[in-house]
Amino acid sequence: MSSKKKPPELASFLDTELRPSVWQEYIGQESVKNNLKILIQAATERGTPPEHVLFYGPPGLGKTTLAHLVARETGKAMKITSGPAIERVGDLASILTNLSPGDIIFIDEIHRLNKTIEEVLYPAMESGVLDIIIGKGPSARTLQLELPPFTLLAATTRVAMISSPLRSRFSGGVFRLEFYNEKELAEILRRSAKIIGVDIENDAEKEIARRSRFTPRIANYLLKRARDFAQVEGKKFNTETVDRALKLLGIDEKGLSPSDRKLLEIMADKFGGGPVGLSTLAAALSEEEATIEEFNEPYLLQLGFIERSPRGRVLTPHAYTHLGKKPPANLQKKLL
Repeated sequence: MSSKKKPPELASFLDTELRPSVWQEYIGQESVKNNLKILIQAATERGTPPEHVLFYGPPGLGKTTLAHLVARETGKAMKITSGPAIERVGDLASILTNLSPGDIIFIDEIHRLNKTIEEVLYPAMESGVLDIIIGKGPSARTLQLELPPFTLLAATTRVAMISSPLRSRFSGGVFRLEFYNEKELAEILRRSAKIIGVDIENDAEKEIARRSRFTPRIANYLLKRARDFAQVEGKKFNTETVDRALKLLGIDEKGLSPSDRKLLEIMADKFGGGPVGLSTLAAALSEEEATIEEFNEPYLLQLGFIERSPRGRVLTPHAYTHLGKKPPANLQKKLL
């Protein structure tokens, strides 16, 4: 393992340092990247800001990174905020009225905007005006402010929670980010390892990629934790070191976390493999329904360990095999 040390500022903001700064460094999501490049180039040739764009998909796939790349490509300043941070119309008005022509505003978790603010955002996105109501009752009047041309980039993990009128205002496109494959994750890990100054063997790189839940953010997290383990234990950064480090974190050979395995075991042992409703499952796990839906389920569905049915979640034979348990008789036939 390399003894090369990173300066304090890099150690403090490592996640930012790992973020790609040019298109060539951004691995995967080729369709989305190609569409964005055309959108930006066409807008640049016309001398106008790119149209508004919405990114959606599970956490950790690179939505915020794409927003930064768009801003860098256009050469414009980007103001960053989030849905929960915009509590009042005045908060939104303050952001929009302080934009310079061509600036970009990025709203993360846009599905958490309240409806009142959404309605103020409609004319701002569509017509470039901000309607502010002054006063209440019969004496109320509307003040209309002209806004400079701008681009709204937004990200969400819950696209279904965004109202149809708001979604339709993203005239530049609504793009879904897909999960990554192991080859793409290995490329990302290779680049990250160089940045943090560690020598990682190819097999170890592939092992981390295999357990990363198809997600770059998790891949980088596991890389850093395995790096810490190798450093403290004085070990080479090889497959054996990765395996020991991830076992310490409770990450098994399929990339399942302790909460994933607990979910599968409860479904198998307490509910006979299902079907079991989400609320019942959440209560049995002492967990929030949203956590199960957003963190556990996407990966378990990708692996084919659970299925959704009209009556609830159901374990598959593959899940029983992974747990080392014998599936019920009605599922054993599917293994044959």
